[in-house]
Amino acid sequence: MPLGMDDVFRALADPTRRSLLDELFREDGQTLNALEERFDMTRFGVMKHLRQLEDAGLVVTRRRGREKLHFLNPVPIRLVHDRWVSKYAEPWAAGLSGLKHQLEGQMEKVFEIYIKTTPERLWEAITDPDIRAKYNFGACATSDWTPGSSYEFSAGGGTVPLGEGEVLEADPPRRLVHTMTALWSDDVKNEGSSRITWEIEPVGDSCRLTLTHDQLREGANEELYGGWPMILSGLKTWLETGQLLTTPGSLMYAQSSGAA
Repeated sequence: MPLGMDDVFRALADPTRRSLLDELFREDGQTLNALEERFDMTRFGVMKHLRQLEDAGLVVTRRRGREKLHFLNPVPIRLVHDRWVSKYAEPWAAGLSGLKHQLEGQMEKVFEIYIKTTPERLWEAITDPDIRAKYNFGACATSDWTPGSSYEFSAGGGTVPLGEGEVLEADPPRRLVHTMTALWSDDVKNEGSSRITWEIEPVGDSCRLTLTHDQLREGANEELYGGWPMILSGLKTWLETGQLLTTPGSLMYAQSSGAA
């Protein structure tokens, strides 16, 4: 069932749950055992708080072999920001936070959001370049979306290259996997290729969209993944209301691409 703002506010009201989110902010993808060691409470108590965070959509879990890993999902917090904070805040307040996650090996970021729409309409919003530009900073993603085809991310009608990659899997309207090499600055170019997975699951009259950005190097530049909460918030807003986000940065390339 789609989550509401009240669920998020209730989950954030408890200081222990906020501390758990702070811990996952510090180091994402932790097991229950690792989290339990950092809190002066029983294993059951930690599990109970994690369950409430999961129910609010603030924590997403993934199985890795026999382990269950917990990931911070900042998308609901982004939605709260867009609804309650951004219209009062100064423009600088919407800048991306300095996210750094020092994990062993490669980093993985997981984002989840519920959108009242159909899988087909959500798939179209992800793969149609004109629709994509409406919520993706005004930039387009272009491909024929078949395995092995190229993927281009650009602004200004293709005149400003922002990224490129290859489609690895495509199962419309359920799953899309592609690589991405960012091109918008020398810093992100040096990071090389990473992988993005879009998974769409129908839930009643809505869809759960899970976006996984992985194969990121340890300590990768936050510009590669820090914008996803705003992008997914914009996607939800557009599909559910037909409106565009106007928070600072949400229409970064809109003028040059003609998406506004």
